[in-house]
Amino acid sequence: MTDKKKKPKKIKRKLLDKYRLMILNENTFEERLSFKLTRLNVFVITSLMAIFFIALTYLLIAFTPLKEYIPGYSSTALKKKATELSYKTDSLQGVIVMNDRYYESIKKVLTGDLNAVDFNKDSIIQAVKLEASEVDLSPIAEDSLLREKVDKEDKYNLFESATTATNFVLFPPVSGTISEAYNAKEKHYAVDIVVAKDTPIKATADGIVIFAEWTASTGYVIIIEHSYGLISIYKHNAALTKTQGDLVKAGEVIATAGNTGELSTGPHLHFELWNDGYPINPTNFIDFK
Repeated sequence: MTDKKKKPKKIKRKLLDKYRLMILNENTFEERLSFKLTRLNVFVITSLMAIFFIALTYLLIAFTPLKEYIPGYSSTALKKKATELSYKTDSLQGVIVMNDRYYESIKKVLTGDLNAVDFNKDSIIQAVKLEASEVDLSPIAEDSLLREKVDKEDKYNLFESATTATNFVLFPPVSGTISEAYNAKEKHYAVDIVVAKDTPIKATADGIVIFAEWTASTGYVIIIEHSYGLISIYKHNAALTKTQGDLVKAGEVIATAGNTGELSTGPHLHFELWNDGYPINPTNFIDFK
């Protein structure tokens, strides 16, 4: 029992026994520095230094370019280049598919491989007459009251005479704040409207989709051709609901807003209007608020 009690005390005494570490001048034996140490202090200091150097090494490897020199880690520049090549490949595949469809259409036109449909003019006119005869077109009391109310509201309308001969109205694709306005001097032929992600994007007018694909710089893009030589362009979409060749109506959902493409800086819609090959300011015709 006595030996067992002395053993822990002996270990404790060894750990707490004080020693002096002296640094002397070799020629004159003059004392330069001296430290009072114990075995416990040496153990604690050594452990703390080891932990510090291990943590420092981990931080240098994890958050600095030094990790690129360790086998098994890939280069950041190589990852960036691979991502750019992936985007370009997707864009090229989209262009190839679109060109194939275009060439196939031209081939059918040149070879005459088209499906012709014969219409009987008399039968169509007769069908329209039958449909019109089945509809009761006599005005009701509510309709008469509504017409009278509208006439009174428009009686003193200052813009009554400011109507166009074509009666062509543009529908706002989204409602929101314009983050970057149209600026022809800086070649920004569009307006950027800030909207929440996945906000429905609507067609500004009736037309046909002539392009609906992914591009590396502007993400999902859809282009619609309208009447009177007008073309509308919608960029940086999260997804498209229409494909090339689809007919759309004004106000119909064609895409959802997003933040796609290398040139995008946040969820918004990049909206352009072109007329006969010339850009026009969309805010002159559309109120986005």
